[in-house]
Amino acid sequence: MSMRPSSIAFIGFGEAAQAFVEGWGDDRPGRIVAYDRKTDDPATRAAKLAEYQRFGVQHADTLAAALKGQDLIISVVTADQAMPAAEAAARVIDGQALFCDCNSVSPDTKRAAAEAIHAGGGQYADVAVMAPVRPGLNKVPILLSGPHAAVAAAALQAANFQKLRVVDGDIGAASSIKMLRSVMIKGVEALSAECFLAAIVAGVEKEVIASLNASEPGADWEARADYNLDRMMVHGLRRAAEMEEVVKTVDALGVGGVMSRATTERQRAIGALGATTPPEGLAAKAAFVLERLGRRL
Repeated sequence: MSMRPSSIAFIGFGEAAQAFVEGWGDDRPGRIVAYDRKTDDPATRAAKLAEYQRFGVQHADTLAAALKGQDLIISVVTADQAMPAAEAAARVIDGQALFCDCNSVSPDTKRAAAEAIHAGGGQYADVAVMAPVRPGLNKVPILLSGPHAAVAAAALQAANFQKLRVVDGDIGAASSIKMLRSVMIKGVEALSAECFLAAIVAGVEKEVIASLNASEPGADWEARADYNLDRMMVHGLRRAAEMEEVVKTVDALGVGGVMSRATTERQRAIGALGATTPPEGLAAKAAFVLERLGRRL
């Protein structure tokens, strides 16, 4: 096992990075420094600085300051910023620093990011976070691939990540698994939202729920639909950004991302409604969504 790192740098300090730090608790791997571009914006700087303080993380005002002297770098940004983050890091990365790209992007994006990091002298690992970071925290399942995957797995394990697995294949293998899993996971979310919103408008939701439960013994479709809609309301915009990468993945494989494009549209529409704290229960959530969409019950 690798020695515990004395310092870790995060690029991005949103939900994922905060969940990892929270999971470490008092058993954290030395100094933690983070750079988040929200500190560049006067409108969001104070809130982000407060988050650094709450989690006991040292903030850096520039990416170069965050990465200076770092051996282990964890990139956890939004999908659209994954490539810019890698390119920016490549310009300031130190020596043989290990760049763990945990972002939900297509294999082609990961390969392009790896080229940038390698050109800057660093080592790159394709890292796929395979479940929501909450409630998993640092115990969330993580896959790694590429020539530096074993080194990265040892470093992350030493940093107190607890569910790591190296998969066969080069850079892009781990992200392929993540992307293609999302076809189903995010797709079912979008389908259940469409099904139950329509059923509630039609006044037949109880019959639809009973029919679905009967076809799948042990299922609780009301609870499942409630959870799915909750996730879309809170995280739909981020899920839509990930699904755009899923579309790229499926298209590049020659299959065609017809269903994934539709999922992207549905996730974005519900995520854009601004429900940061959804109401309790499927009926209340549906009423909120339908009203925001201009369809009153």
